[in-house]
Amino acid sequence: MVIKIIIVCMAGFLGAMVDAIVGGGGLITIPALLATGMPTHLALGTNKFASSMGTISSAYHYFKSGEVNFSLLKYLLPLSLIGSALGVTTVLLMDPEFLKTLIIVMVLIIGSYTLLKKDLGLHNKFTGLTKKKIILGMILAVGLGFYDGFFGPGTGSFIIFGLIGIFGYDFKKASANSKFMNFTSNFTALILFLINGQIWFLYGLPMAVAMIIGAKVGATLAVKNGARFIKPVFIIVSFALVAKMLFEMIGG
Repeated sequence: MVIKIIIVCMAGFLGAMVDAIVGGGGLITIPALLATGMPTHLALGTNKFASSMGTISSAYHYFKSGEVNFSLLKYLLPLSLIGSALGVTTVLLMDPEFLKTLIIVMVLIIGSYTLLKKDLGLHNKFTGLTKKKIILGMILAVGLGFYDGFFGPGTGSFIIFGLIGIFGYDFKKASANSKFMNFTSNFTALILFLINGQIWFLYGLPMAVAMIIGAKVGATLAVKNGARFIKPVFIIVSFALVAKMLFEMIGG
């Protein structure tokens, strides 16, 4: 049991560090929790608890950096909350496995496009908010909020890509703003998993401490090194997610 907790904490630290930079920390943390033998819903709930603590840590660090646009987030955060609530309600009623093929295709397209588009996200091209951009952002928020509550892996990467595409942010600003959207959907999902008794605190509490520390390290690296550091990490995580999900489908 102690060995399992140590391994889960190590996975939590690394997962939170990656997640603070580009999202995708669930790639590391969810398999680690499943490896303990806990059921899928319990692993998802426990991961949501620990990752929410990590997201608070990285969101606070990004907030201090001045990279967060609350004029935009006031429109997006409520819809992230609504989407996440709908997603968790759905996942507790059904098996999310059927989504995997669609997600693999989407992540593969995003990763390939980011790799081939050499200047994507390297320069901040944000010119202000328009009604059209806000509406597109709200659709993004509710859609990815639902996905985060329902399934989860790659949510941060999808949000970052969406913010770059819609608002012209560079990777640094997109990562900063994505953390607040991610936290909103994470925390909403956490409350619902908690109500339904789907969190194992024996693993969740020590993992949360490790993720708080990992998230701070990741956010510090992202703020310090900027978009040119974040972009290659984004590409690596995207393809790692595709590889992991393909392996699971083939192995299953």
